[in-house]
Amino acid sequence: MPEQVKIETNHGEILAEIDTESAPITGKNFLQYADEGFYDGTIFHRVIDGFMIQGGGFTPEMSQKKTRETIKNEWKNGLKNKRGALAMARLGGDPDSASSQFFINVADNDFLDRAQPDGAAYAVFGRVVEGMDVVDKIKGVQTTTHRGHADVPSEAVVIERISRVG
Repeated sequence: MPEQVKIETNHGEILAEIDTESAPITGKNFLQYADEGFYDGTIFHRVIDGFMIQGGGFTPEMSQKKTRETIKNEWKNGLKNKRGALAMARLGGDPDSASSQFFINVADNDFLDRAQPDGAAYAVFGRVVEGMDVVDKIKGVQTTTHRGHADVPSEAVVIERISRVG
């Protein structure tokens, strides 16, 4: 049975299912960060309309938070980078580099399901079940370049809290 989490943002709430059966390492990793309060006060720091919104690693001042060890990439779990899917962000060239950062697909991004030049794709571990209107509101915010990062919202899109439901 998938776990549900509520992602509270300053733009509204998103309800997501975390699939700990298909993506046990990734799902448990995400839930542990949520349970520890790690995501509270972080931001969606990379927003690209037509692609995805990414968060879970930076403060509103664009300071990167210290994370636990990286996890194994579970990209061959059958879950796809479709609109509304939650997936792990990682470094290109290093398939097993995901830690806390995740993204929500705002379009069907089938190319993320195919192995990249480094031999792996992007691991999906959940999906939005309510609140895609909030995701759509976030994907449309104005962005800028800030502290060397592109596609940063001009006004912070804050993840106030991520907590389990039920």
